[in-house]
Amino acid sequence: MHKIEDLKIWQKSMKLTKLVYNAVANLPSNEKYGLISQIKRSSISIPSNITEGAGRNSNKEFKYFLGVANGSSYKLQTQLTLTIG
Repeated sequence: MHKIEDLKIWQKSMKLTKLVYNAVANLPSNEKYGLISQIKRSSISIPSNITEGAGRNSNKEFKYFLGVANGSSYKLQTQLTLTIG
C-alpha cells in the first residue's frame, strides 16, 4: 500500500480537480446538469482512482487503477476541449 499524500501524481490530480471546479464555476448555468456535471465527475475520478489503487494490496492492482485514472484524464481533456471550443 502507498501513502497517498506522498504521491506526486495524487497531489497534482487534486490541484487539477480544484482548478477544474473553479473553471466550471464561470460556465453558463444551463450546462449545470450537462457538461459541467460530467466535467466535475471526470476530474474527481482521477484522484479517486489513484487513491483506490494506492489502497490495494499489490502493485499490479495499483497500476490498473492508475490506468483507469489516466482514462479519466483523457475523458476530461475531451470535455474541456468541447467547452472551450
